[in-house]
Amino acid sequence: MSSDSPAIAAHLASIRNAQAGNKAEWLALFADDATVHDPVGASAHDPEGLGFTGKEKLSEFWDTMIATGDLILVSHRRIASGPFDCACVVTATNRLPGDIKTSIEMVVTYTVNSDGKIVSLKAYWDQNVVAQQLGLA
Repeated sequence: MSSDSPAIAAHLASIRNAQAGNKAEWLALFADDATVHDPVGASAHDPEGLGFTGKEKLSEFWDTMIATGDLILVSHRRIASGPFDCACVVTATNRLPGDIKTSIEMVVTYTVNSDGKIVSLKAYWDQNVVAQQLGLA
């Protein structure tokens, strides 16, 4: 697992900033036209499954998905595919208001540009698992 891969470095920095609540630093990791799909496909916060593209939309994603709870991300495995792409196995635990907790496993892929800025982040996780944990399914 090569930690000197720019893609893996971006992954680790994304996790570090998300957990620390560093929105500005997290946004700075992304290229201006970057897209985040989290989760990949249609969801309650992205009904058309188009993802969030551009810094303004990424800021909205942060406010909706990252800032709403106490997020703990554990990166179990990181696989670089050249310097600009990687896939990572992550466990995400979120403590929400009202003593609600969710925990999911996901695979997250990153693509970075030659400046090391994230151009694509795709998180694959099962929305039904979260719905069950929240008592919605």
